[in-house]
Amino acid sequence: MAMALEQARRAALHGEVPVGAVVVRNGDVIAQAHNYPINSCDPTAHAEINALRMAAQVVGNYRLVDCTLYVTLEPCLMCCGAVIWARLPRLVYAAQEPRTGAAGSALNVMATPLNHHTRVEGGLMAPEAAALLQNFFQARR
Repeated sequence: MAMALEQARRAALHGEVPVGAVVVRNGDVIAQAHNYPINSCDPTAHAEINALRMAAQVVGNYRLVDCTLYVTLEPCLMCCGAVIWARLPRLVYAAQEPRTGAAGSALNVMATPLNHHTRVEGGLMAPEAAALLQNFFQARR
């Protein structure tokens, strides 16, 4: 998660909402990314999507069946859908997102009876991730 937080800091440097993501496979980091929708003019360029795209290229398959995604903020509906379609067995996030989080806060897409189930763990380094987000938005007000 520390690496994901570093990616989130990079997003903030680019004026993006500070969210970072890391994909780990068999103990090795295979992808790291951060939010980039504003600068790329791409509404799908969330940290999770960017990291999953990179990981799929490394693995050579869109199914990431032996990977874990670490992300600094609870994923939205789009990103949770991507996690399910990638067949990730595990998702670990830091801070909860009560307004748009789809892994248990606002919605719980991960608990729907689909063909794949992802184990979700929240709260890892949550204070650090929440502080990064709070500081980012305070500076913008």
